Amino acid sequence: MKLDDAGAAPDPVDARLGARLAELRAERGWSLGELAERSGVSRSTLSRAERAETSPTASLLNRLCGVYGRTMSQLLSEVEAEPALLVRAAGQPVWEDRASGFVRRSVSPPHAGLRGELVEGRLRAGADIAYDRPPVPGLEQHIWVLEGALDVTAQGIEHHLDAGDCLRLRVWGPTRFRCSGSDGVRYVLVVVLP
Repeated sequence: MKLDDAGAAPDPVDARLGARLAELRAERGWSLGELAERSGVSRSTLSRAERAETSPTASLLNRLCGVYGRTMSQLLSEVEAEPALLVRAAGQPVWEDRASGFVRRSVSPPHAGLRGELVEGRLRAGADIAYDRPPVPGLEQHIWVLEGALDVTAQGIEHHLDAGDCLRLRVWGPTRFRCSGSDGVRYVLVVVLP
C-alpha cells in the first residue's frame, strides 16, 4: 500500500474513492487528458486523486460528479459497503474536506436507484465553498439549518439562513455555501434528482 506524504497509509475511503474514480474514467475509455478537458481539473490533480495520494476536495468531487452524471452521495455510496435499508448513526459514512472545513455525513441508506437522499453538512466558522456547476443540472435541494447561520448563493441571489430556516431551490449553475456566523453551522440537505 502506498503511503501518503506524511508517511501514513491513505485513508481507506480515499483509497476506495480513488479506485472508483479511476474505474469511471476507464469505463468511458478516457485518458487523464480527456477527463481534464471535460472537468477543468488538471491531469496531475486527477492522477493524485485516483491514486489516493491526496484527499479530493468537495469542489473537485463536484466537478467529477458533473462529468460522470451523478450526485456526490451517489459517488460516495459506490465506495461504501453493500447498501442497507437501515444505517445506524454510527455507521453513516462521513467525508471531510479538510481544506475547506466541510464535513458531510450521508444520512440516507445509499441506493443507486433512488432519486432522493438526506445529507448532514457542517461548515466551520468562516468556511466558504464555491461550486462552479451542479453535479446534475436541475438538481433539487432543500437546505434546512439546524444550528448556526449559512449564506447560500444560487443563480446570483444570496440567501441568509438562520437556525430553523429552510431554502428550496433547483440548481442550474454556480452555488456557494458560506458559514457567516462566528460559530460553525450544521444543516440538513435533501437532494432530489430531476
